[in-house]
Amino acid sequence: MKQEVLRDVERVVLKLDVNGERTELLLPVHKTLLEVLREDMQLTGTKHGCELGECGTCTVLVDGRPELSCLVLPIQVEGHAITTVEGMADGAVLHPLQQAFAELGAAQCGYCTPGILLSAKSLLETTPRPSRDEIREALAGNLCRCTGYSKILDAVELAAGRMT
Repeated sequence: MKQEVLRDVERVVLKLDVNGERTELLLPVHKTLLEVLREDMQLTGTKHGCELGECGTCTVLVDGRPELSCLVLPIQVEGHAITTVEGMADGAVLHPLQQAFAELGAAQCGYCTPGILLSAKSLLETTPRPSRDEIREALAGNLCRCTGYSKILDAVELAAGRMT
């Protein structure tokens, strides 16, 4: 890690592995991972929400586990695999969770959807056939103000069934 100070702002050169691509960036040390993903890498699927770690809209996966990118500094995740919602699909082929959400209308405004999808993806990778309660627990950190959650839970169950 190389450091330098420009215009009284300390910056670092970091190598980030995002969605399977390694990128080297010169970043101010105070920028959050959320800001870097959206502003520097143009990965706008990760959403700004409360910026206090309470709503889950900024959820990304770090080494397959959900993390709130508004609370993480990029220097903390250098050398780790970061996945955003843009990294879920395989080219034009949607991930089974994305497909199930679309089919069942599990998203209304869609603002919370990227964080929920990534939290659900992490769950299904560790628990292929989760119970409804396990799904609720895994998604508990992701707030949705539109749907009432029923279709979200149904979509995760549908995707789990298709993936096993």
